[in-house]
Amino acid sequence: MPETTSPAPPDPPVRLHLTTPPLDAAARRGRFGVGAPCPGHAGLAGPATGYWAGRTLEEVAAEDPRGIRDWLTDPHYAPPGGGESVAALIARTGAHLAALPPGRHDAVVEQAVVRAAVVWALELPAQAFWRLDVRPETVTTLSGRSGRWNLLVGRPAGE
Repeated sequence: MPETTSPAPPDPPVRLHLTTPPLDAAARRGRFGVGAPCPGHAGLAGPATGYWAGRTLEEVAAEDPRGIRDWLTDPHYAPPGGGESVAALIARTGAHLAALPPGRHDAVVEQAVVRAAVVWALELPAQAFWRLDVRPETVTTLSGRSGRWNLLVGRPAGE
C-alpha cells in the first residue's frame, strides 16, 4: 500500500493595517514630504523627495516642469537631490511586506506608502501608483500568506 502523507498546513497569515494620518498643515498646502519614518517598520517610511521636500507642487513645477512631468510619468525617475523613484518606493515597500512575520502588524504611513503597498501586493504595474487615491484617516488592510495578498480598502480609522 502506498505511503500517504498529509498535506502541509498552510502558512500562518500576515495581516497589515496601514493607517493614514490626518493631513498636517504642510500637506494641506500641498507640500512634498520629507520621507517621514515609520516607527517599527523602517521599510514603510515615506518616500524621500530630495530637493523638492517642503515645497509645493506648483513651486517645483514652476522651476522644474520637466522633472515634475517625468516624476508623474516615469516610475524610475527620482527627484533630484537624493529623491526616491516610485519604482524604488514600491520595491522597498514590497521587500518590507515580504519579510513580515505571521501575525497582525499596524503602521501609520504616508498615503504614497499605501499606494506602493497596494501596487506591490496586487502585482500591478508601477504606472498604477498614480491611479490610486488614498484618503487621509483611513485604514487599508493587506492580508495574505505564501505570497498571495488580499486587500481591504479605505475603512475609516477608528472602526
